[in-house]
Amino acid sequence: MAERRRTATSGVSALRRRPQLSEDVANHVRHVVMSGEIRPGDFIRLDETAAELGVSVTPVREALLTLRGEGMVELVPHRGYVVSPLTPDDIVDIFWLQGQIAVELVRRAAPRITPDVIAELEKFNAELSDAVEKSQPNEVEIAEFEFHRVLNRLAEASKLAWFLNNATRYTPTRLYAVDLDWGREAVRSHEQLIAALKASDVDEACRLMQQQFTDCAERLVAYRDS
Repeated sequence: MAERRRTATSGVSALRRRPQLSEDVANHVRHVVMSGEIRPGDFIRLDETAAELGVSVTPVREALLTLRGEGMVELVPHRGYVVSPLTPDDIVDIFWLQGQIAVELVRRAAPRITPDVIAELEKFNAELSDAVEKSQPNEVEIAEFEFHRVLNRLAEASKLAWFLNNATRYTPTRLYAVDLDWGREAVRSHEQLIAALKASDVDEACRLMQQQFTDCAERLVAYRDS
């Protein structure tokens, strides 16, 4: 395997101001791997990554051990950590799993929908639309998260919500947050989902929820291929 000298150092300005914890580093590396900023076969250097992220080597080492357990990186004896293969099917599988959990959560939430819940969903979707049109990626991420959290909490299935939260660690949210086309599509899909919930059309709400994750997978595969 040819050694490649690229490191997990893109988009680190925000991380430098955050607590120096291994999970912060792991989240960052997950993002750059999933978004294709670093590719299968690229080596991740502990010292270089630590310097770029403004942390010590220890949390980087801990993060890479965690990611090794997840199959995202491999340890090459005497050479260090290298990014593991990541196929389009792997990406489809990750988003399929997320979608399956999200669908079950919305199915359980649907009978508990009230006018106040609808109003809350509409509020966050309006905030998402505003952030998308103003090209404010941080606000896009927050509004998208809050929209789905309303439904996840309403489902009263804490273990499922926990599993979904862990599965979505592999979603490169910053990549979507700067994509105007994705943002507008997300707003439109949320509008349709709200309409389905208003009409108590649970099957349609579930279909729309699954489609959101399918769309994310297709966009990520296409982006990485490009």
